[in-house]
Amino acid sequence: MPELPDITAYITALESRVVGQPLEAVRISSPLLLRTAVPRIETIEGKTVRSLRRIGKRIVFVFDADLFLVLHLMIAGRLHWREFDAKKGRAKIGGRQNLAAFDFPAGSLVLTEAGSKRRASLHLVQGEAALTELDPGGLEVLTLTPETFKAALTAENRTLKRAFTDPRVFSGIGNAYSDEILHAAQLSPLLQTQKMTQEQIERLFGATVTTLKTWTERFNAEAEKAFPEKVTAFRPEMAAHGRYQQPCPRCGSPIQRIRYADNETNYCPTCQTSGKVLADRSLSRLLGSDWPRTLDELEALHKK
Repeated sequence: MPELPDITAYITALESRVVGQPLEAVRISSPLLLRTAVPRIETIEGKTVRSLRRIGKRIVFVFDADLFLVLHLMIAGRLHWREFDAKKGRAKIGGRQNLAAFDFPAGSLVLTEAGSKRRASLHLVQGEAALTELDPGGLEVLTLTPETFKAALTAENRTLKRAFTDPRVFSGIGNAYSDEILHAAQLSPLLQTQKMTQEQIERLFGATVTTLKTWTERFNAEAEKAFPEKVTAFRPEMAAHGRYQQPCPRCGSPIQRIRYADNETNYCPTCQTSGKVLADRSLSRLLGSDWPRTLDELEALHKK
């Protein structure tokens, strides 16, 4: 699932292409994509994109008349930019994976989703209040002080993995970057937040900021040169995520994993768990009913 660095890169690439430009047409081929009926989707056609925002893992297109087009890519949704071709016309959206196209003067933004499940969503809402309803409420880590980070982290006694992937706690972080952050901080994904020492919290805060900044800056630099066409949660430069049984770049031990429902956690037992290999049943026992059983349930969480 595209997370904070990936979504930021998409926005960076889109700003030069669509901000200040009219959205000439919206073509939707999947009836499951659009989740709102009022305002009608046709309302947005002809209106100019004034700016772009990120809300968690959602991309927000800001239009005149207080209209907001909100796109959530979920797990397998991806964006592609297709330049307008005067001879061939607009980008085609035939095929099972092509869900929609957003046509601008210079090209079309095409939304695809791999697999058979249709989880990606599109909302058209009017007014800041309606937009706020789509915000899970998580805090933007890169704007926090160490004190506010600690307060959010320890408000409830959760495992670190749970706290970092809960969109009501921190914004834009999911499976991939929570693994990378915890590996950088050398902390167990099952460590309970209210049992952490001050030194551990400070180390975690530093690792969080450094990890997110490093990947965001890297992707932004790439997005300024070309549209990000190959967004993936599995990068060869990553230290832990998606590297099951591969050597830890810090100590050389094989990376391990634990699975629960639709979720997977990758970690280094030497660097993070004092040599202990964590069993799946341990994660299940610790999380219990607190952990949503599907990623859809996780992404649907909102602040109470």
